[in-house]
Amino acid sequence: MSVQTVREYLKQFNKDKDILEMNESTATVELAAKALGTEEARIAKSLTFYNGEEAMVIVVAGDAKIDNKKFKEQFGFKAKMLAHEDTVKYTGHAVGGVCPFALPENVEVYLDDSMKRFETMFPACGSSNSAIELTLDELERISKCKIWIDVCKNW
Repeated sequence: MSVQTVREYLKQFNKDKDILEMNESTATVELAAKALGTEEARIAKSLTFYNGEEAMVIVVAGDAKIDNKKFKEQFGFKAKMLAHEDTVKYTGHAVGGVCPFALPENVEVYLDDSMKRFETMFPACGSSNSAIELTLDELERISKCKIWIDVCKNW
């Protein structure tokens, strides 16, 4: 998928014109924070994991890391991130542009509590040079997240 696919998806929420497209890469937390002029913690990382025969996306604060013990307690299985080649196959987005928008219906989205210390976050929008600033309520609604969870550490 692309930023254009995400733009089409965001139209239903009247957010399609709020996508920020930069000349520089936003493919990593560090690059995104620099391009957006914000702290790394406010970059919403969309991490992709295998969920049986399907995939799931967990959106976490840029400074947070998955805690394997908490993950297993939450989901009942070990965390295993999608291989690069499976990321596009399962989510429709390439690594560096994965976001919680315009995903296949079988991909569940979870939001991590590590983001709750901020009023707004910056998730990607389907490309390695895009982002959007959203409140947590907007992120919850637009991502169609299943639930808020606590599976991170070091934040």
